[in-house]
Amino acid sequence: MRFQPPDRSCDMPVWRQIEQQVLQQIRSGQLRGGAKLPSALELARQLQVNRHTVRRALDALEERGAIHADTGRGLRVREECYDYAIGRRTSFSRNMNSLNVSSGNKVLGTALVMPPQRVAESLALARGERAWWIESSAYAEGRVLDHSQAWFSVARFPRLGEVFQRTGSVSRTLAEFGVAEYFRSYTRVTARLAGTATARVLDQSPELPVLEVESLNVDGQNQPVQYGLTCFAAERVQLVLSTAER
Repeated sequence: MRFQPPDRSCDMPVWRQIEQQVLQQIRSGQLRGGAKLPSALELARQLQVNRHTVRRALDALEERGAIHADTGRGLRVREECYDYAIGRRTSFSRNMNSLNVSSGNKVLGTALVMPPQRVAESLALARGERAWWIESSAYAEGRVLDHSQAWFSVARFPRLGEVFQRTGSVSRTLAEFGVAEYFRSYTRVTARLAGTATARVLDQSPELPVLEVESLNVDGQNQPVQYGLTCFAAERVQLVLSTAER
């Protein structure tokens, strides 16, 4: 990205011209959501102005909500925030289709594990029973939105890891085991800092927040089918809780 030196003959203050130039590039799509801005020093060199003048323009852009400070990574253009509906029927693909955006999933790992006690109890597993563990990420329009972990009963879904690797979708995977529909039993949302592992998947600073969603999905007979922990990038996703049928 390149910026032009301000017009010194213009009545508009220099810092305001800089602010407007950055805004114009954001609105035109030249600067996309998540794009990193040059440092104040680099911008001052490009624009041939004092660094403090640039700093005033950047402060004004932050106040507008057009840019934000990404700890340890400098200033970035604020990203578009997607509404993500959570209701009785909750599905990533359904949510993205309703927004008419391209999306997909990436499988990061599958394994047979001894699940944590909370997971075992939620899935009603017998003592010592193993579970499928699946780690994945989901993206929309090229941006990673979440980092997810999910657990399933091995006894009920014996080849689930293999099927999920092929389908990349919880809904399509469960359908192959005869679970045509599943429903949200409960959702618990917690805000926390991303931490190193999740930040790496989400491509954000570990010091930026995520919305951690703990959930349990059940089948039509109210039998548990999936326990999940999903961390959404808080600056990219807005959770919308609804009681309406979806």
